[in-house]
Amino acid sequence: MPIGICVVKKTTNYFVYLRYFHYLCPQIAETPMKKVFVIWVMGLLMSLPLHAQINFGVKAGYNLTEMSLSMSELEKAISNRNGFFIGPTLKFDLPIVGWGIELAALYDQREGRVKETGETLKQQTFQVPVNVRVGIGLADVATLFAFAGPQFGFTIGDKEKKLQFGDWTLKDSYVSANIGGGILLVNHLQMTVNYNFALGRTAEYEYTVNNIVESARVKTNGWQIALAYYF
Repeated sequence: MPIGICVVKKTTNYFVYLRYFHYLCPQIAETPMKKVFVIWVMGLLMSLPLHAQINFGVKAGYNLTEMSLSMSELEKAISNRNGFFIGPTLKFDLPIVGWGIELAALYDQREGRVKETGETLKQQTFQVPVNVRVGIGLADVATLFAFAGPQFGFTIGDKEKKLQFGDWTLKDSYVSANIGGGILLVNHLQMTVNYNFALGRTAEYEYTVNNIVESARVKTNGWQIALAYYF
């Protein structure tokens, strides 16, 4: 049965259906993490109170990518590059004062550059961050908050690239985590800064030294600055 998300925005009576999920991104429809992701999100949504308030918005931001390799010599050969992300977002206000959950569906692009050859390593993914947030209100003007949570990533771009000195292969899916903070102005405009770090390898780099094939594990981390607007 097709699975996905359908939401009636900002209402005290709402229905959340898991429907047509694999149509959002056909490339990730059959990945093993899809089942884990769907079950996790279903459990999260079912645990929310029936009358929890929902705010729908749009989110976009900047990535400063940090590619970490298991061999320090190779890590020094790759420089950080800029990237971006964009997509819809939902904010659930929980009945506990100051607490909430933020869920988004983002197109995310990150890059690294091989210093010696000038080759670019591009990672295009569909990212679903699920962050728990807690905030302190400043009258009715602003709310300061901190947040943390897991993020599910699914590769949608090219998964393999042949480089001058080896082969670069991205994983089909992976899990990372976020920790950060931000400010919400007049319940509409939100600005955040966070660090996103991989909880496992996101790619593998194979290269040949003296006719021996070696491999290095890659983790893609990064600082993120985001701007969101809730309707």
